[in-house]
Amino acid sequence: MVVTEHQVGSGAYGVAVSADGAVWTSLAESGELACVSPAGQVSRVSLGSARSRPMVLAPGPDAAVWFSRGDGRIGRIEASGALSSVPVLTPDGSPYGLCAGPGQTLWYTVPAADRIGRITLGDHAEEFPLPAGSMPSLITAGADGTVWVTLNQANAIGKITPAGEVTSYPLPTADAAPVGIHAGREAVWFTEIGAGQIGRVFPDGRIEEFPLPDPSSRPHAIVTADDDGCWATLWAASSVARLDADGNFTGEIRFQPGAEPHGLALADDGTLWVALETGSLAHLTS
Repeated sequence: MVVTEHQVGSGAYGVAVSADGAVWTSLAESGELACVSPAGQVSRVSLGSARSRPMVLAPGPDAAVWFSRGDGRIGRIEASGALSSVPVLTPDGSPYGLCAGPGQTLWYTVPAADRIGRITLGDHAEEFPLPAGSMPSLITAGADGTVWVTLNQANAIGKITPAGEVTSYPLPTADAAPVGIHAGREAVWFTEIGAGQIGRVFPDGRIEEFPLPDPSSRPHAIVTADDDGCWATLWAASSVARLDADGNFTGEIRFQPGAEPHGLALADDGTLWVALETGSLAHLTS
């Protein structure tokens, strides 16, 4: 594959592709968002304070891009660059994981408070408690209307219904520390940063795990591919890995040593975008 890097600024973390084809990333340390237009032009938008600490981005149900902020708010940016935000319910909470859910909603996690929340486009918010010490991390909406979340310190995958009912599925591998998660058509893929494995969970709770060639590669974020396989960032290996629909490791694309790949997203044309914390958005094309 051909890798083209767009310099956006240090601290690139989350990635989202907007409805107009622009690719957004969060610059967590500087309190900014960066955007690569379909024509390849780079621009940056300040959130007004480094304390805003933008993290995970997600396309919303309203053509805007939404993002979690470390100052207790969920942000929103329109294609025009107009910014707004809403607070989460947990006092002093720092939302992290974020995804669009069923019924025009945005779902988020508050890891330090062991809570999952959702907001509507009308800014109505509610939160659901998890067992103490769960540390919910990233979150994804399944095709059946349920929402799935990695429970990093509980070593489990959680499923939550629109009514707020939570089911937990323990992982077979101890201390796997799941982080990234993304729903496909048949199953939900996730990463095990502590075990160097990729896993998937089916709607009935059945779990499969697939060891990576390098158990110390620290898989972080994941996205389901069009063939029902997946791509995952390997933070410690400075690369992205590809698995097919059967969980077979089919290849790896390497970046410069120390690039620290984090978030990733697939564009509508099937190409892959990866945030490199050292300062660029990498575009992988055939």
